[in-house]
Amino acid sequence: MGAGVMQNGGGGRRRGRRRSRARPMSEINVTPFVDVMLVLLIVFMVAAPLLTVGVPIDLPETAANPLPTEREEPLTVTLTVDGGLLIQTEEVEADQLIPRLSAIASERISQKVYLRADGNIAYASVAEVMGALNSAGFNEIGLVTDASGPRFDGSGG
Repeated sequence: MGAGVMQNGGGGRRRGRRRSRARPMSEINVTPFVDVMLVLLIVFMVAAPLLTVGVPIDLPETAANPLPTEREEPLTVTLTVDGGLLIQTEEVEADQLIPRLSAIASERISQKVYLRADGNIAYASVAEVMGALNSAGFNEIGLVTDASGPRFDGSGG
């Protein structure tokens, strides 16, 4: 690909020798290498923005699509308007939340948990529960919302 053959004219040599002797070129043609590198650069420049992974965050009353189903039953933590905490359907005291979640996390395959919170609760309370979920070992927290909410384009809700 990069090597070629130069012909030696052999002028002024003795008559008994071959006149044209092939010898390899000492220069490397870098044009094909540059072309390949430019194509790879363009491919990576186009593909890199598509590879960024975002964290899906759904807030109350949005028009978001539901998350796909999983093999394992999803773990749900609910924060009621009066400040009560429920793991699945069982009520839990606030001081027992982290130990109970840590025990559940050690038995589960997935680290995903869905947080359901009433829309009238202060954001600080929701953030505290999210911190407790994170410290208990759940790193993938999805916020459950009602999909019939308003949209930014003015339609719906």
